[in-house]
Amino acid sequence: MFERYAIYLTPVNDLARRGAAWLGWDVASGASVPHPQIAGLDVAALTKTPRKYGFHGTIKPPFFLDEGVDCAGLSQALMQFCAVRAPVVLEGLQVSRLGRFLALTPRGPQLALAELAGAAVMQLDRFRAPPSEQELARRRARPLTPAQDKNLRDWGYPHVLDEFQFHMTLTGRLDAPDDLMPAVAMHFAPCLQQTFVVDSLTLVGQREDGMFQEIQRCALTG
Repeated sequence: MFERYAIYLTPVNDLARRGAAWLGWDVASGASVPHPQIAGLDVAALTKTPRKYGFHGTIKPPFFLDEGVDCAGLSQALMQFCAVRAPVVLEGLQVSRLGRFLALTPRGPQLALAELAGAAVMQLDRFRAPPSEQELARRRARPLTPAQDKNLRDWGYPHVLDEFQFHMTLTGRLDAPDDLMPAVAMHFAPCLQQTFVVDSLTLVGQREDGMFQEIQRCALTG
């Protein structure tokens, strides 16, 4: 049913609704939703690239299952992982420019979140198939540091562990991302000043049509 799998942080309540509407895709239900109507903006065009992934922060990046493992085993392993991990409390979120795209990023200390993500990357890695030569070449098409290339070889993705930077992607690459920041900040404003609690992780799968959807949400109860 699914081609690839990933571990996401997916929000709930108003932030989830606003994120789904912004991207035009609800990862929880696996369905399209209407974009907000914002004068002068083609939100559908701005969000075309990240739409298929849904509104999320990546914890363990998308991967193919290795031989001898299955989704049921991965789901069970994630539940066991979350059962001994405590929730993480962040000061809040903010709209940030990351290169040429916009994203929500955490405010304040992020060490506990980085440790959670790093542990998930390593402890669930037995389910990940090694990257193909084609995948390695695609990742290396953009320059990588030695540390990022080592992560690519060891964990299948450059930006994990010490290279991890949590973010929730909101746009594709833009010519003038700063011009869009006020409109994005206004859309998410009711959710940005409050404390952001990470109390669950979500197993998602990539469908045959390329879209990602939730398979299982696991509470952090440790």
